Amino acid sequence: MKNYSAILLLALPLLIAGSVGCNKAQPQPQAGAGMQALPVQTLTVAAVPVPQSDEYVATIKSRRSATIDPQISGNLTSILVHSGQHVTPGQLMMQVDPSKQEATVASQAATEQQKLAVYQYNQLQVDRQRKLFAAGIISKDALDQAEQAFANSKADYESALATRHEQEKELGYYKITAPFDGIVGDIPVHVGDYVTTSTMLTTVDENKDLEAYIYIPTERAAQVRSGLGVQIEDNSGKPLENTSIDFVSPQVDDQLQGILVKAPVKSPLLRTEQLVKARVVWGMSPKPIVPVLAVTRLGGQAFVFLAQQAAPGKFIAHEQAIDLGDTVGNNYAVLAGLNNGDKVIVSGTQFLQNNMPVMPLPPGPPPGAQPHAGS
Repeated sequence: MKNYSAILLLALPLLIAGSVGCNKAQPQPQAGAGMQALPVQTLTVAAVPVPQSDEYVATIKSRRSATIDPQISGNLTSILVHSGQHVTPGQLMMQVDPSKQEATVASQAATEQQKLAVYQYNQLQVDRQRKLFAAGIISKDALDQAEQAFANSKADYESALATRHEQEKELGYYKITAPFDGIVGDIPVHVGDYVTTSTMLTTVDENKDLEAYIYIPTERAAQVRSGLGVQIEDNSGKPLENTSIDFVSPQVDDQLQGILVKAPVKSPLLRTEQLVKARVVWGMSPKPIVPVLAVTRLGGQAFVFLAQQAAPGKFIAHEQAIDLGDTVGNNYAVLAGLNNGDKVIVSGTQFLQNNMPVMPLPPGPPPGAQPHAGS
């Protein structure tokens, strides 16, 4: 028994040494060695005309837009429209208490009748005096006095008549009407409010003949001109309309230090005072493009996989860093990292690893890609 225990004690170090030796790292095969080539579709890079553009915030405005302010003062007695309502020219929108002005008109009408009576009496008198003077009954001085009285009464009557017309016209200002066909804006006032000529009642905008107001930085002053293309986009970047600049201000806005340009828009999706994105196209230059789905990102850096020939008839996927420009349809413009003739892998990119073997498929446009596909 003692001899058996001694044998075990002698064998234990040998067993431990053998176990450690077996756990030593074995040489690993090189990456991709023995792997089956992944079939992929490729796109041969070719430069195409790409728009060179800058994006600005634009405001949509109507060529016919009015701020409605009262031309008189008084208490608002009724509001007959609501925000967003369509109104027609001359439609009654609001009413200011006209009672005081109505009394003024009535008083002036009475004064006018009084002046008319004096005028008519003097007209009869001057006719009579003319006949008497012709008959040699009265002197020329008496006739002149009658003529003067008639002229004065006529002037008084005409003045009273003009004053009544003026007061009646002012009475019309107590009715706030729509200046043209359009849409009512916000109404910040309420029935019973005392309004003055500086109180904004509402706005009326005609939702057609719209324009995009764009302020271009002065650094672009030498390039901005009528005819430049403009793409109008919503806040999510969805294109709404393509138009072009038709007005360039000769002055620089002293607050924004920008040059106002205008571009007509007709999209039914646009509304006055709406903020949109305006992409001004300065020109076109040839740039390589790649499909959006072919681009992967890692840590903010964009990559594509290129099918590179490693040996006759054998290709590998090479991870290539690129600098992206603007989107062009379903593609990215590439500013740096690709050359004409490079073969970008456009399918199965989620399965690719750098330097793994791939097998380019025969030419054929992959789904969603542009033409120029090749093996």
